[in-house]
Amino acid sequence: MDFVSPVLDVASRICNCVGGCADHLRRLPQKLNSLRAAMEKLNNVYIDVKERVEREENLEKKRTHVVGGWMERVEAMEKDVNELLDRCDEEIQKKCLGIYCSKNCRATYKLAKMVPTKMDAVAELQSEGSNFQEVAVPLPSPHVIERPLEGKPVVGLDSPFREVWRYLQGKQVGTIGIYGMGGVGKTTLLKKINNKFLQSSIKAFDIVIWVVVSRPTNLERVQETIRSRLQIPDDRWKGSEEDDKAAEICRILKTKKFVLLLDDIWEPLDLLRVGIPPLAHGNESKIVFTTRSQDVCRGMSAQKSIKVECLVEKDALSLFQAKVGEDTLNSHPDIPKLAEMVAKECKGLPLALIVIARAMASAKTPEEWERNLQKLRMHPKDVAGTENDLFSVLAFSYDSLSDEATRSCFLYCSLFPEDYQIPSEHLIQLWIGEGFLDEYDDIQEARNQGGEIIQMLKRACLLEVGTTLYSRVEEYLKMHDVIRDMALWLACEKGKKKNKFVVKDGIGLISAREVAKWKDAQRIALWNKTSIEKLREPPRFPNTETLIGYMTTSTLPSAFFTNMSVIRVLDFSGNETLELFPAEIGNLATLQYLNLSGTKIIHLPIELKNLKKLRFLILDGMYALRSLPNPMLSSLSSLQLFSMKFLLSRCLVDEIMLLEELDQLEHINDISIQLTSIQSIQRLFESHKLTRSTKCLSLVECKGVNQVQLLSPSCIKELMLLRCHELEEVKIIHFEKQVVPSKFPNPQRCFNHLLSVEIYICNKLLNLNWLIHAPKLQSLRIARSKIIEKVIEDERSDGSEIESGLSVFSRLIDLTLIDLPKLESIYGHALPFPSLREINVRNCPRLKKLPFDCNICMSKQLEKIIGEQEWWHGLEWEDQTVMHNLTPYFQPR
Repeated sequence: MDFVSPVLDVASRICNCVGGCADHLRRLPQKLNSLRAAMEKLNNVYIDVKERVEREENLEKKRTHVVGGWMERVEAMEKDVNELLDRCDEEIQKKCLGIYCSKNCRATYKLAKMVPTKMDAVAELQSEGSNFQEVAVPLPSPHVIERPLEGKPVVGLDSPFREVWRYLQGKQVGTIGIYGMGGVGKTTLLKKINNKFLQSSIKAFDIVIWVVVSRPTNLERVQETIRSRLQIPDDRWKGSEEDDKAAEICRILKTKKFVLLLDDIWEPLDLLRVGIPPLAHGNESKIVFTTRSQDVCRGMSAQKSIKVECLVEKDALSLFQAKVGEDTLNSHPDIPKLAEMVAKECKGLPLALIVIARAMASAKTPEEWERNLQKLRMHPKDVAGTENDLFSVLAFSYDSLSDEATRSCFLYCSLFPEDYQIPSEHLIQLWIGEGFLDEYDDIQEARNQGGEIIQMLKRACLLEVGTTLYSRVEEYLKMHDVIRDMALWLACEKGKKKNKFVVKDGIGLISAREVAKWKDAQRIALWNKTSIEKLREPPRFPNTETLIGYMTTSTLPSAFFTNMSVIRVLDFSGNETLELFPAEIGNLATLQYLNLSGTKIIHLPIELKNLKKLRFLILDGMYALRSLPNPMLSSLSSLQLFSMKFLLSRCLVDEIMLLEELDQLEHINDISIQLTSIQSIQRLFESHKLTRSTKCLSLVECKGVNQVQLLSPSCIKELMLLRCHELEEVKIIHFEKQVVPSKFPNPQRCFNHLLSVEIYICNKLLNLNWLIHAPKLQSLRIARSKIIEKVIEDERSDGSEIESGLSVFSRLIDLTLIDLPKLESIYGHALPFPSLREINVRNCPRLKKLPFDCNICMSKQLEKIIGEQEWWHGLEWEDQTVMHNLTPYFQPR
């Protein structure tokens, strides 16, 4: 029995074990199915989380470490579960004792015990994955984000790029404004600057922020863009007021050395409202912005304003060829030359070059190029893409102009031909005549406003400074050809009314059929060798307000003025062939501006006196004019401006009668006149009205006049003394009738308005000391006057001083001295000449010194000193440094 008992115990244990294994094995399939179901649910959660992660990563975010770790654990769990399921399935198939007996009871038991553990782990992972609130966070922001540039090459921007980059690397300049006309490449330049920071060697700034501002300015959008770059979290942003958002931006930026690049600003942006902290010298952060207006540069307090100019011809052609493509350029031997001609029409404006190049890229024959070249010259809007991609973009500058008067003034400039140098004074007079500045009753006030508009258009890069032709006092303007084309497109209501503005330049004879199409024209301008064929019947211009007729014709077509019921401006100035002027001019009841300067008209019709609304009458340089009809001027009851100068001595105008008639006019306040006798001069200065109104005075061949007495204070802007052979002295008369000689011990500013003085062939005039009382003098020209020794004597030579604050020649721009054999001195001591641009000296052998020395800063405006080589080498210098400084400006005659 003792032997049997242990045996039975072992047998019992074996049976219990086998029974337990059988029990686990019997329930194992059910547990495995439960594990599979749990794993399937976990996989579904995994797929959902993974899709969320991928969506966020596409938004340039990265998965959180928690989510990343969970996904890795799920993937590992899936592997482990699959292995467990495979092993369990294998054990089930290895049957020993029927279906419920295993050959390896211990192994089966261990596998069966693992299943519930895995199920618990799978359930835990599923629960964790179902409760993720955030699966990804924003990526750490790179210090700069690359901005794509539209293809290559980027040409013509090297110079402004180097200038901007120099300031970015320096410490003195914090805010930089980049300005220029629309389409000139400002945004491209800013992108190039942005991308320069991508270079690994450039780590001077913590972050570069790019913001497109555009119009209208949206402060919230600007803040949102900056917030995105700074990665300000939602809990610090959403629901916050503008001030709170600005404070948060400011808080972060104060901790960084940043570059803020603002593209396309149309009006000054309040950076403090945005949240941009003031640029502290120690912080060395930078702000660079682009704009079409120089005014914005000033409004943004830019320390440096850099203008982006149009491309030079070589770079323009390079850009154009690159955009057209080699395939097109090589498709015919004639096309490269035609491409040069087309590129020239774009006048270096990159946007125009790109748009026109796209239109030409598919043109593979010379005939197509020639047709498009003709379109570009005559009807640029008809070239594919110019309206939508070019003119519409440029027109934003027009839309941003401050008021309707300024917009009208801008469109008016398109009446002048391509590349025309527009005299600013002439332009302003036309604007006044058109009524654009009617809110100003006084002509001078209107002129001042016209000058402001010109400056505004220049600062908006819609007008440019032209080339000085005759006078450095008067500014000349020009309009870029593409801007002009855009202005004509706008003036013609975006091309819908083709003949609203009619501009013809150098096209020869215009047919009657063409003239008949102008019946709806508001403004007509005919230029340069343009004439109208003989008309069978009078032309009809019922809507025409402006006619500028710089034509080739000796007489106007019969009854030309018959059907002009609303005409305001007639300008035939410079029409050197026009000899006869029709009497029907008197029927133009609405006419307010008439300019016949430079014509060869011999007699003016008496019917001019019927022009009761005429405000401007300009008769300068009418060398063929014999006389004026009398009485005529006194009938022009609305006349405000009268100009009659640069006439020949054979013109038999009764000057006394002329002055009498002018004196009768109630509204006259601007007179430019030429006088030839002492009686005329006396009559002029006897009248307070005439004296106050005289702006330009020319004294020509005044016999018997040895002294000119100028009234002080004077409103004269331009003074010319020509062939006054007996003139010895200029004296000044105050209104108290006290005669003051031309050399004063205690001078006063008698000629605050005087800008230009010209003296020719006045052989007894010794000096021009009275010019010390013309502080705003800009142009001085003296020629062929035999005894002038000094332009102005040095007052200090007799112990007197110039009044404190009175700077002699401080505004002088142009100094011309010609054929003055005794001239020894311009001024007795050195002067600063801060505005001087040009000195022109010829045949002044005794002039050995120029009024410069090393202690006075030389004019930064100086462009050239013209004279004979022998004269230049013979000059005496107190300091050789002055000679070395001036030598680069010398140009031998």
